[in-house]
Amino acid sequence: MARLFFSRGSRGLIITQVQSSLRQEGYYPGNIDGWFGGVTEKNIHFYQMDNQMPATGAVDATTWQAIMKRDPPSLYERCLQVTAVFEGHGFGVVAGNYDGAGVTWGIIGFTLKAGSLKGVILEVWERNPEIVTDCFGNRASELIKKMQAPLATGVAWANSISEGTSKHRVIEPWRSAFMRFGENRTVQNVQIRHAYDEYYVPAVAAAKQYKLKVELGVGLCFDIQVQNGGIKKDAQRRIQAFLNSNAGARERAVRQVIADAVADSAKPEWRETVRRRKQAFATGSGVVNQESIDLSRWGLGEFPWTSV
Repeated sequence: MARLFFSRGSRGLIITQVQSSLRQEGYYPGNIDGWFGGVTEKNIHFYQMDNQMPATGAVDATTWQAIMKRDPPSLYERCLQVTAVFEGHGFGVVAGNYDGAGVTWGIIGFTLKAGSLKGVILEVWERNPEIVTDCFGNRASELIKKMQAPLATGVAWANSISEGTSKHRVIEPWRSAFMRFGENRTVQNVQIRHAYDEYYVPAVAAAKQYKLKVELGVGLCFDIQVQNGGIKKDAQRRIQAFLNSNAGARERAVRQVIADAVADSAKPEWRETVRRRKQAFATGSGVVNQESIDLSRWGLGEFPWTSV
């Protein structure tokens, strides 16, 4: 049987692509919203029936190839889809200095504090300055100066454009400008590439370090890299102590130890949120952001991975 990749309950970038391709084939009259719900399921079912495939309403490898006319999405693309949904920013949503990171924006929440926001913006500015100017107007030069300034200057600017006591919401016209910037296809491609280089490559290295052999392990390490900036030293020591004492432990148990160690090293106010999110990768399912998640429906499972 062809491997199942996506089914009802999943959502994100890849599902948007599936809906768009279904529409081109004449099988999807609904909104292209990235949600794999009843309408998407029904129309995939009709497509499968008309093309002599098992009519499951889910996207297996054969259905993907028929609809999309290309190989199934890479492990990176599937990891990115899940973590991007958990982050909740999309390509363009921006948040202010609510957590000390300055400004957070983009598909995996690039931040001013980590330097990842600066990397994306300055690359676009260097290669396509007209995009920055078109999106930010007469504030483009201010934006670039703040990206090039020392972090303390950037954080002060972030505070000045963050409103309310929580500082989560960014004031206009900055909020709309960042949204326009993120909706640009060139900027989206830069974001995807930076997420790969800066987050996925280190995640693969971490998965190799802890001898995680299946996709869920890589997904866990990628989510840790994005949300937590990697595995902190105290968590590393705890994980290694477990491995030293449990040489024959099953990978799921190792993933659960990694998930708990990372959660316990997070700030107290975020600890249980981090734990639920990491344990979803460790076990393959869970409740994240008050949503029931089964990662087998999102293209991640106990399948071996062999390459970046």
